[in-house]
Amino acid sequence: MKKKNKTEFKIGEIVVYPKHGVGEITKIENMEISSIKTKFYVVKMEQSKLIIRVPLEKQEEVGLRKISSKKVIDEVYDTLKLKPKIRRIMWSRRAQEYESKIFSGDPLRISEVVRDLFRKNSQAEQSYSERQMFQIAIERLAREVAAVEKTDYFQSTEKIEQILNKK
Repeated sequence: MKKKNKTEFKIGEIVVYPKHGVGEITKIENMEISSIKTKFYVVKMEQSKLIIRVPLEKQEEVGLRKISSKKVIDEVYDTLKLKPKIRRIMWSRRAQEYESKIFSGDPLRISEVVRDLFRKNSQAEQSYSERQMFQIAIERLAREVAAVEKTDYFQSTEKIEQILNKK
């Protein structure tokens, strides 16, 4: 008996690939690699013009998932409204923690990074690497928010920044 995949995605469905962000399944392909026939999801990544092929049997391993629910996005907004957690540890350690949160693909964990790295114009200057990390995090978050709320990336980025600026 063949084991059924837990989640099956359809062509045209918007998904999240944790290492790369939001993408769309453009087709499901059959390919033969060293005489093994495999089915792949072909995922076109929105921001980077990247095409990723995910073998159906590896989708859970790589964390391919449907976009979040509105409820999760509401939790993201609540997280953004909280006071930033400023940890007094070396930047290299914090950067590792932030990266693992960003690449987890979990919008709640990404929103913590956005919140913690956000600086108002009136606040102290950030290092180049902090700004870089913030940009990656807010882009990932804004793209998923846009997909869930059916707006565009710029509107969702603006909405996130408005919430952050109100604190």
